[in-house]
Amino acid sequence: MNYFNYVDNKLWCEEVPVAEVAKAVGTPLYLYSHRTLKRHFEVFDSAFENIPHIVCFSAKANSNAAILKIFINEGSGMDIVSGGELYRVLEAGADPGKIVYSGVGKREEEIRYALESDILMFNIESPQELEVINACAGKMDRTARISLRVNPDVNPMTHPHISTGMKENKFGIDIEKSLDEYRHAAKLDHIDIVGVDCHIGSQITELSPFIEALDRLKELIFSLRNEGIGIRYLDLGGGLGITYDNETPPHPQDYAKAIMDRVRDIDCTFIFEPGRVIVGNAGILVSRVLYTKAGADKRFVIVDAGMNDLIRPSLYNSYHNIQPVELKEREDILSDVVGPICESGDYLARGRVIPELERGELVAVMSAGAYGFPMSSNYNSRPRVPEVLVRDGKFYVIRSGETRADLTRGESIPDFLQ
Repeated sequence: MNYFNYVDNKLWCEEVPVAEVAKAVGTPLYLYSHRTLKRHFEVFDSAFENIPHIVCFSAKANSNAAILKIFINEGSGMDIVSGGELYRVLEAGADPGKIVYSGVGKREEEIRYALESDILMFNIESPQELEVINACAGKMDRTARISLRVNPDVNPMTHPHISTGMKENKFGIDIEKSLDEYRHAAKLDHIDIVGVDCHIGSQITELSPFIEALDRLKELIFSLRNEGIGIRYLDLGGGLGITYDNETPPHPQDYAKAIMDRVRDIDCTFIFEPGRVIVGNAGILVSRVLYTKAGADKRFVIVDAGMNDLIRPSLYNSYHNIQPVELKEREDILSDVVGPICESGDYLARGRVIPELERGELVAVMSAGAYGFPMSSNYNSRPRVPEVLVRDGKFYVIRSGETRADLTRGESIPDFLQ
């Protein structure tokens, strides 16, 4: 459930008309509902209330400081994949003891930063990474808490670009080799093995891949304990999908029940890393129609938001519902909704039957709260757009839109070119 609804044929975010925000801030803009964000987190967290657990929000899904702070205030930990994300979540007030650090390419500087910050654990992605973390910890006279990210070779039945738990993916350590890697880690002087980690993909809409992965992880945990390697945390990652179009992903309570039915005998603290399922449907991208034109077979609706603002349709051919901010009687027409970027791949929808839109009116690109702004860029020298949060009938600009001067900040022209 989210709090974007039509009132008297006008789209509102909670108690604020979307058009009012667009008039004040300009378009394009990202617009988030505080009530939806808070509710989605509470629903997910409470689903696991009967087992020891930590919800570590996946910061990559939406890393705005205000969004992070909402979840931190609810008791959330953080799942990070870079030193920059570690900086962000710490600045927002995250508890280092609830931070897990994933990602295949941790640099030594980032590893030292995480050790200095005393995060909960590193999710190790490769044998060489393990050696580097052990060496860094030794030089700092510290011990690094770690889990191995185990690749269970489970098909998550999602888009290939967001599948992460199969043998051909770059992530994690093959489950068949993981026991030997744990044995090696146990011999290292500056490593404290505390957990097992697994993340099989994103936008998963079936329970069976999660259960298949969990059953394989249980076998590994029991094998490790039989060898005297204590496992205190089982990190099951994230990946639970949302409804963009006609998907019917499981409710978090169904997801929780399926997991809890299988983990009573594990005796671990469970870590979950939800991202999209919390923020995806809590945000929209608001854009304005610049022009319409008729092609030979369909119409083109040209809006002021492009692939630099929301790249998911171009990158994954992802579906986002596009709807007018004001409802009225109009014909449905086959259209492409495209942006101003000089790329044929710059589109928000292709071959979509949508209401006939008019120059100057506002449209809402729905389900844009996850992997929207964080994946945006300055391509075609376009300033990145503002982000706005609505709460209790008021709206707050939580990131100002960039200016043209921001586009060249940090650049310089050498004297020999003057």
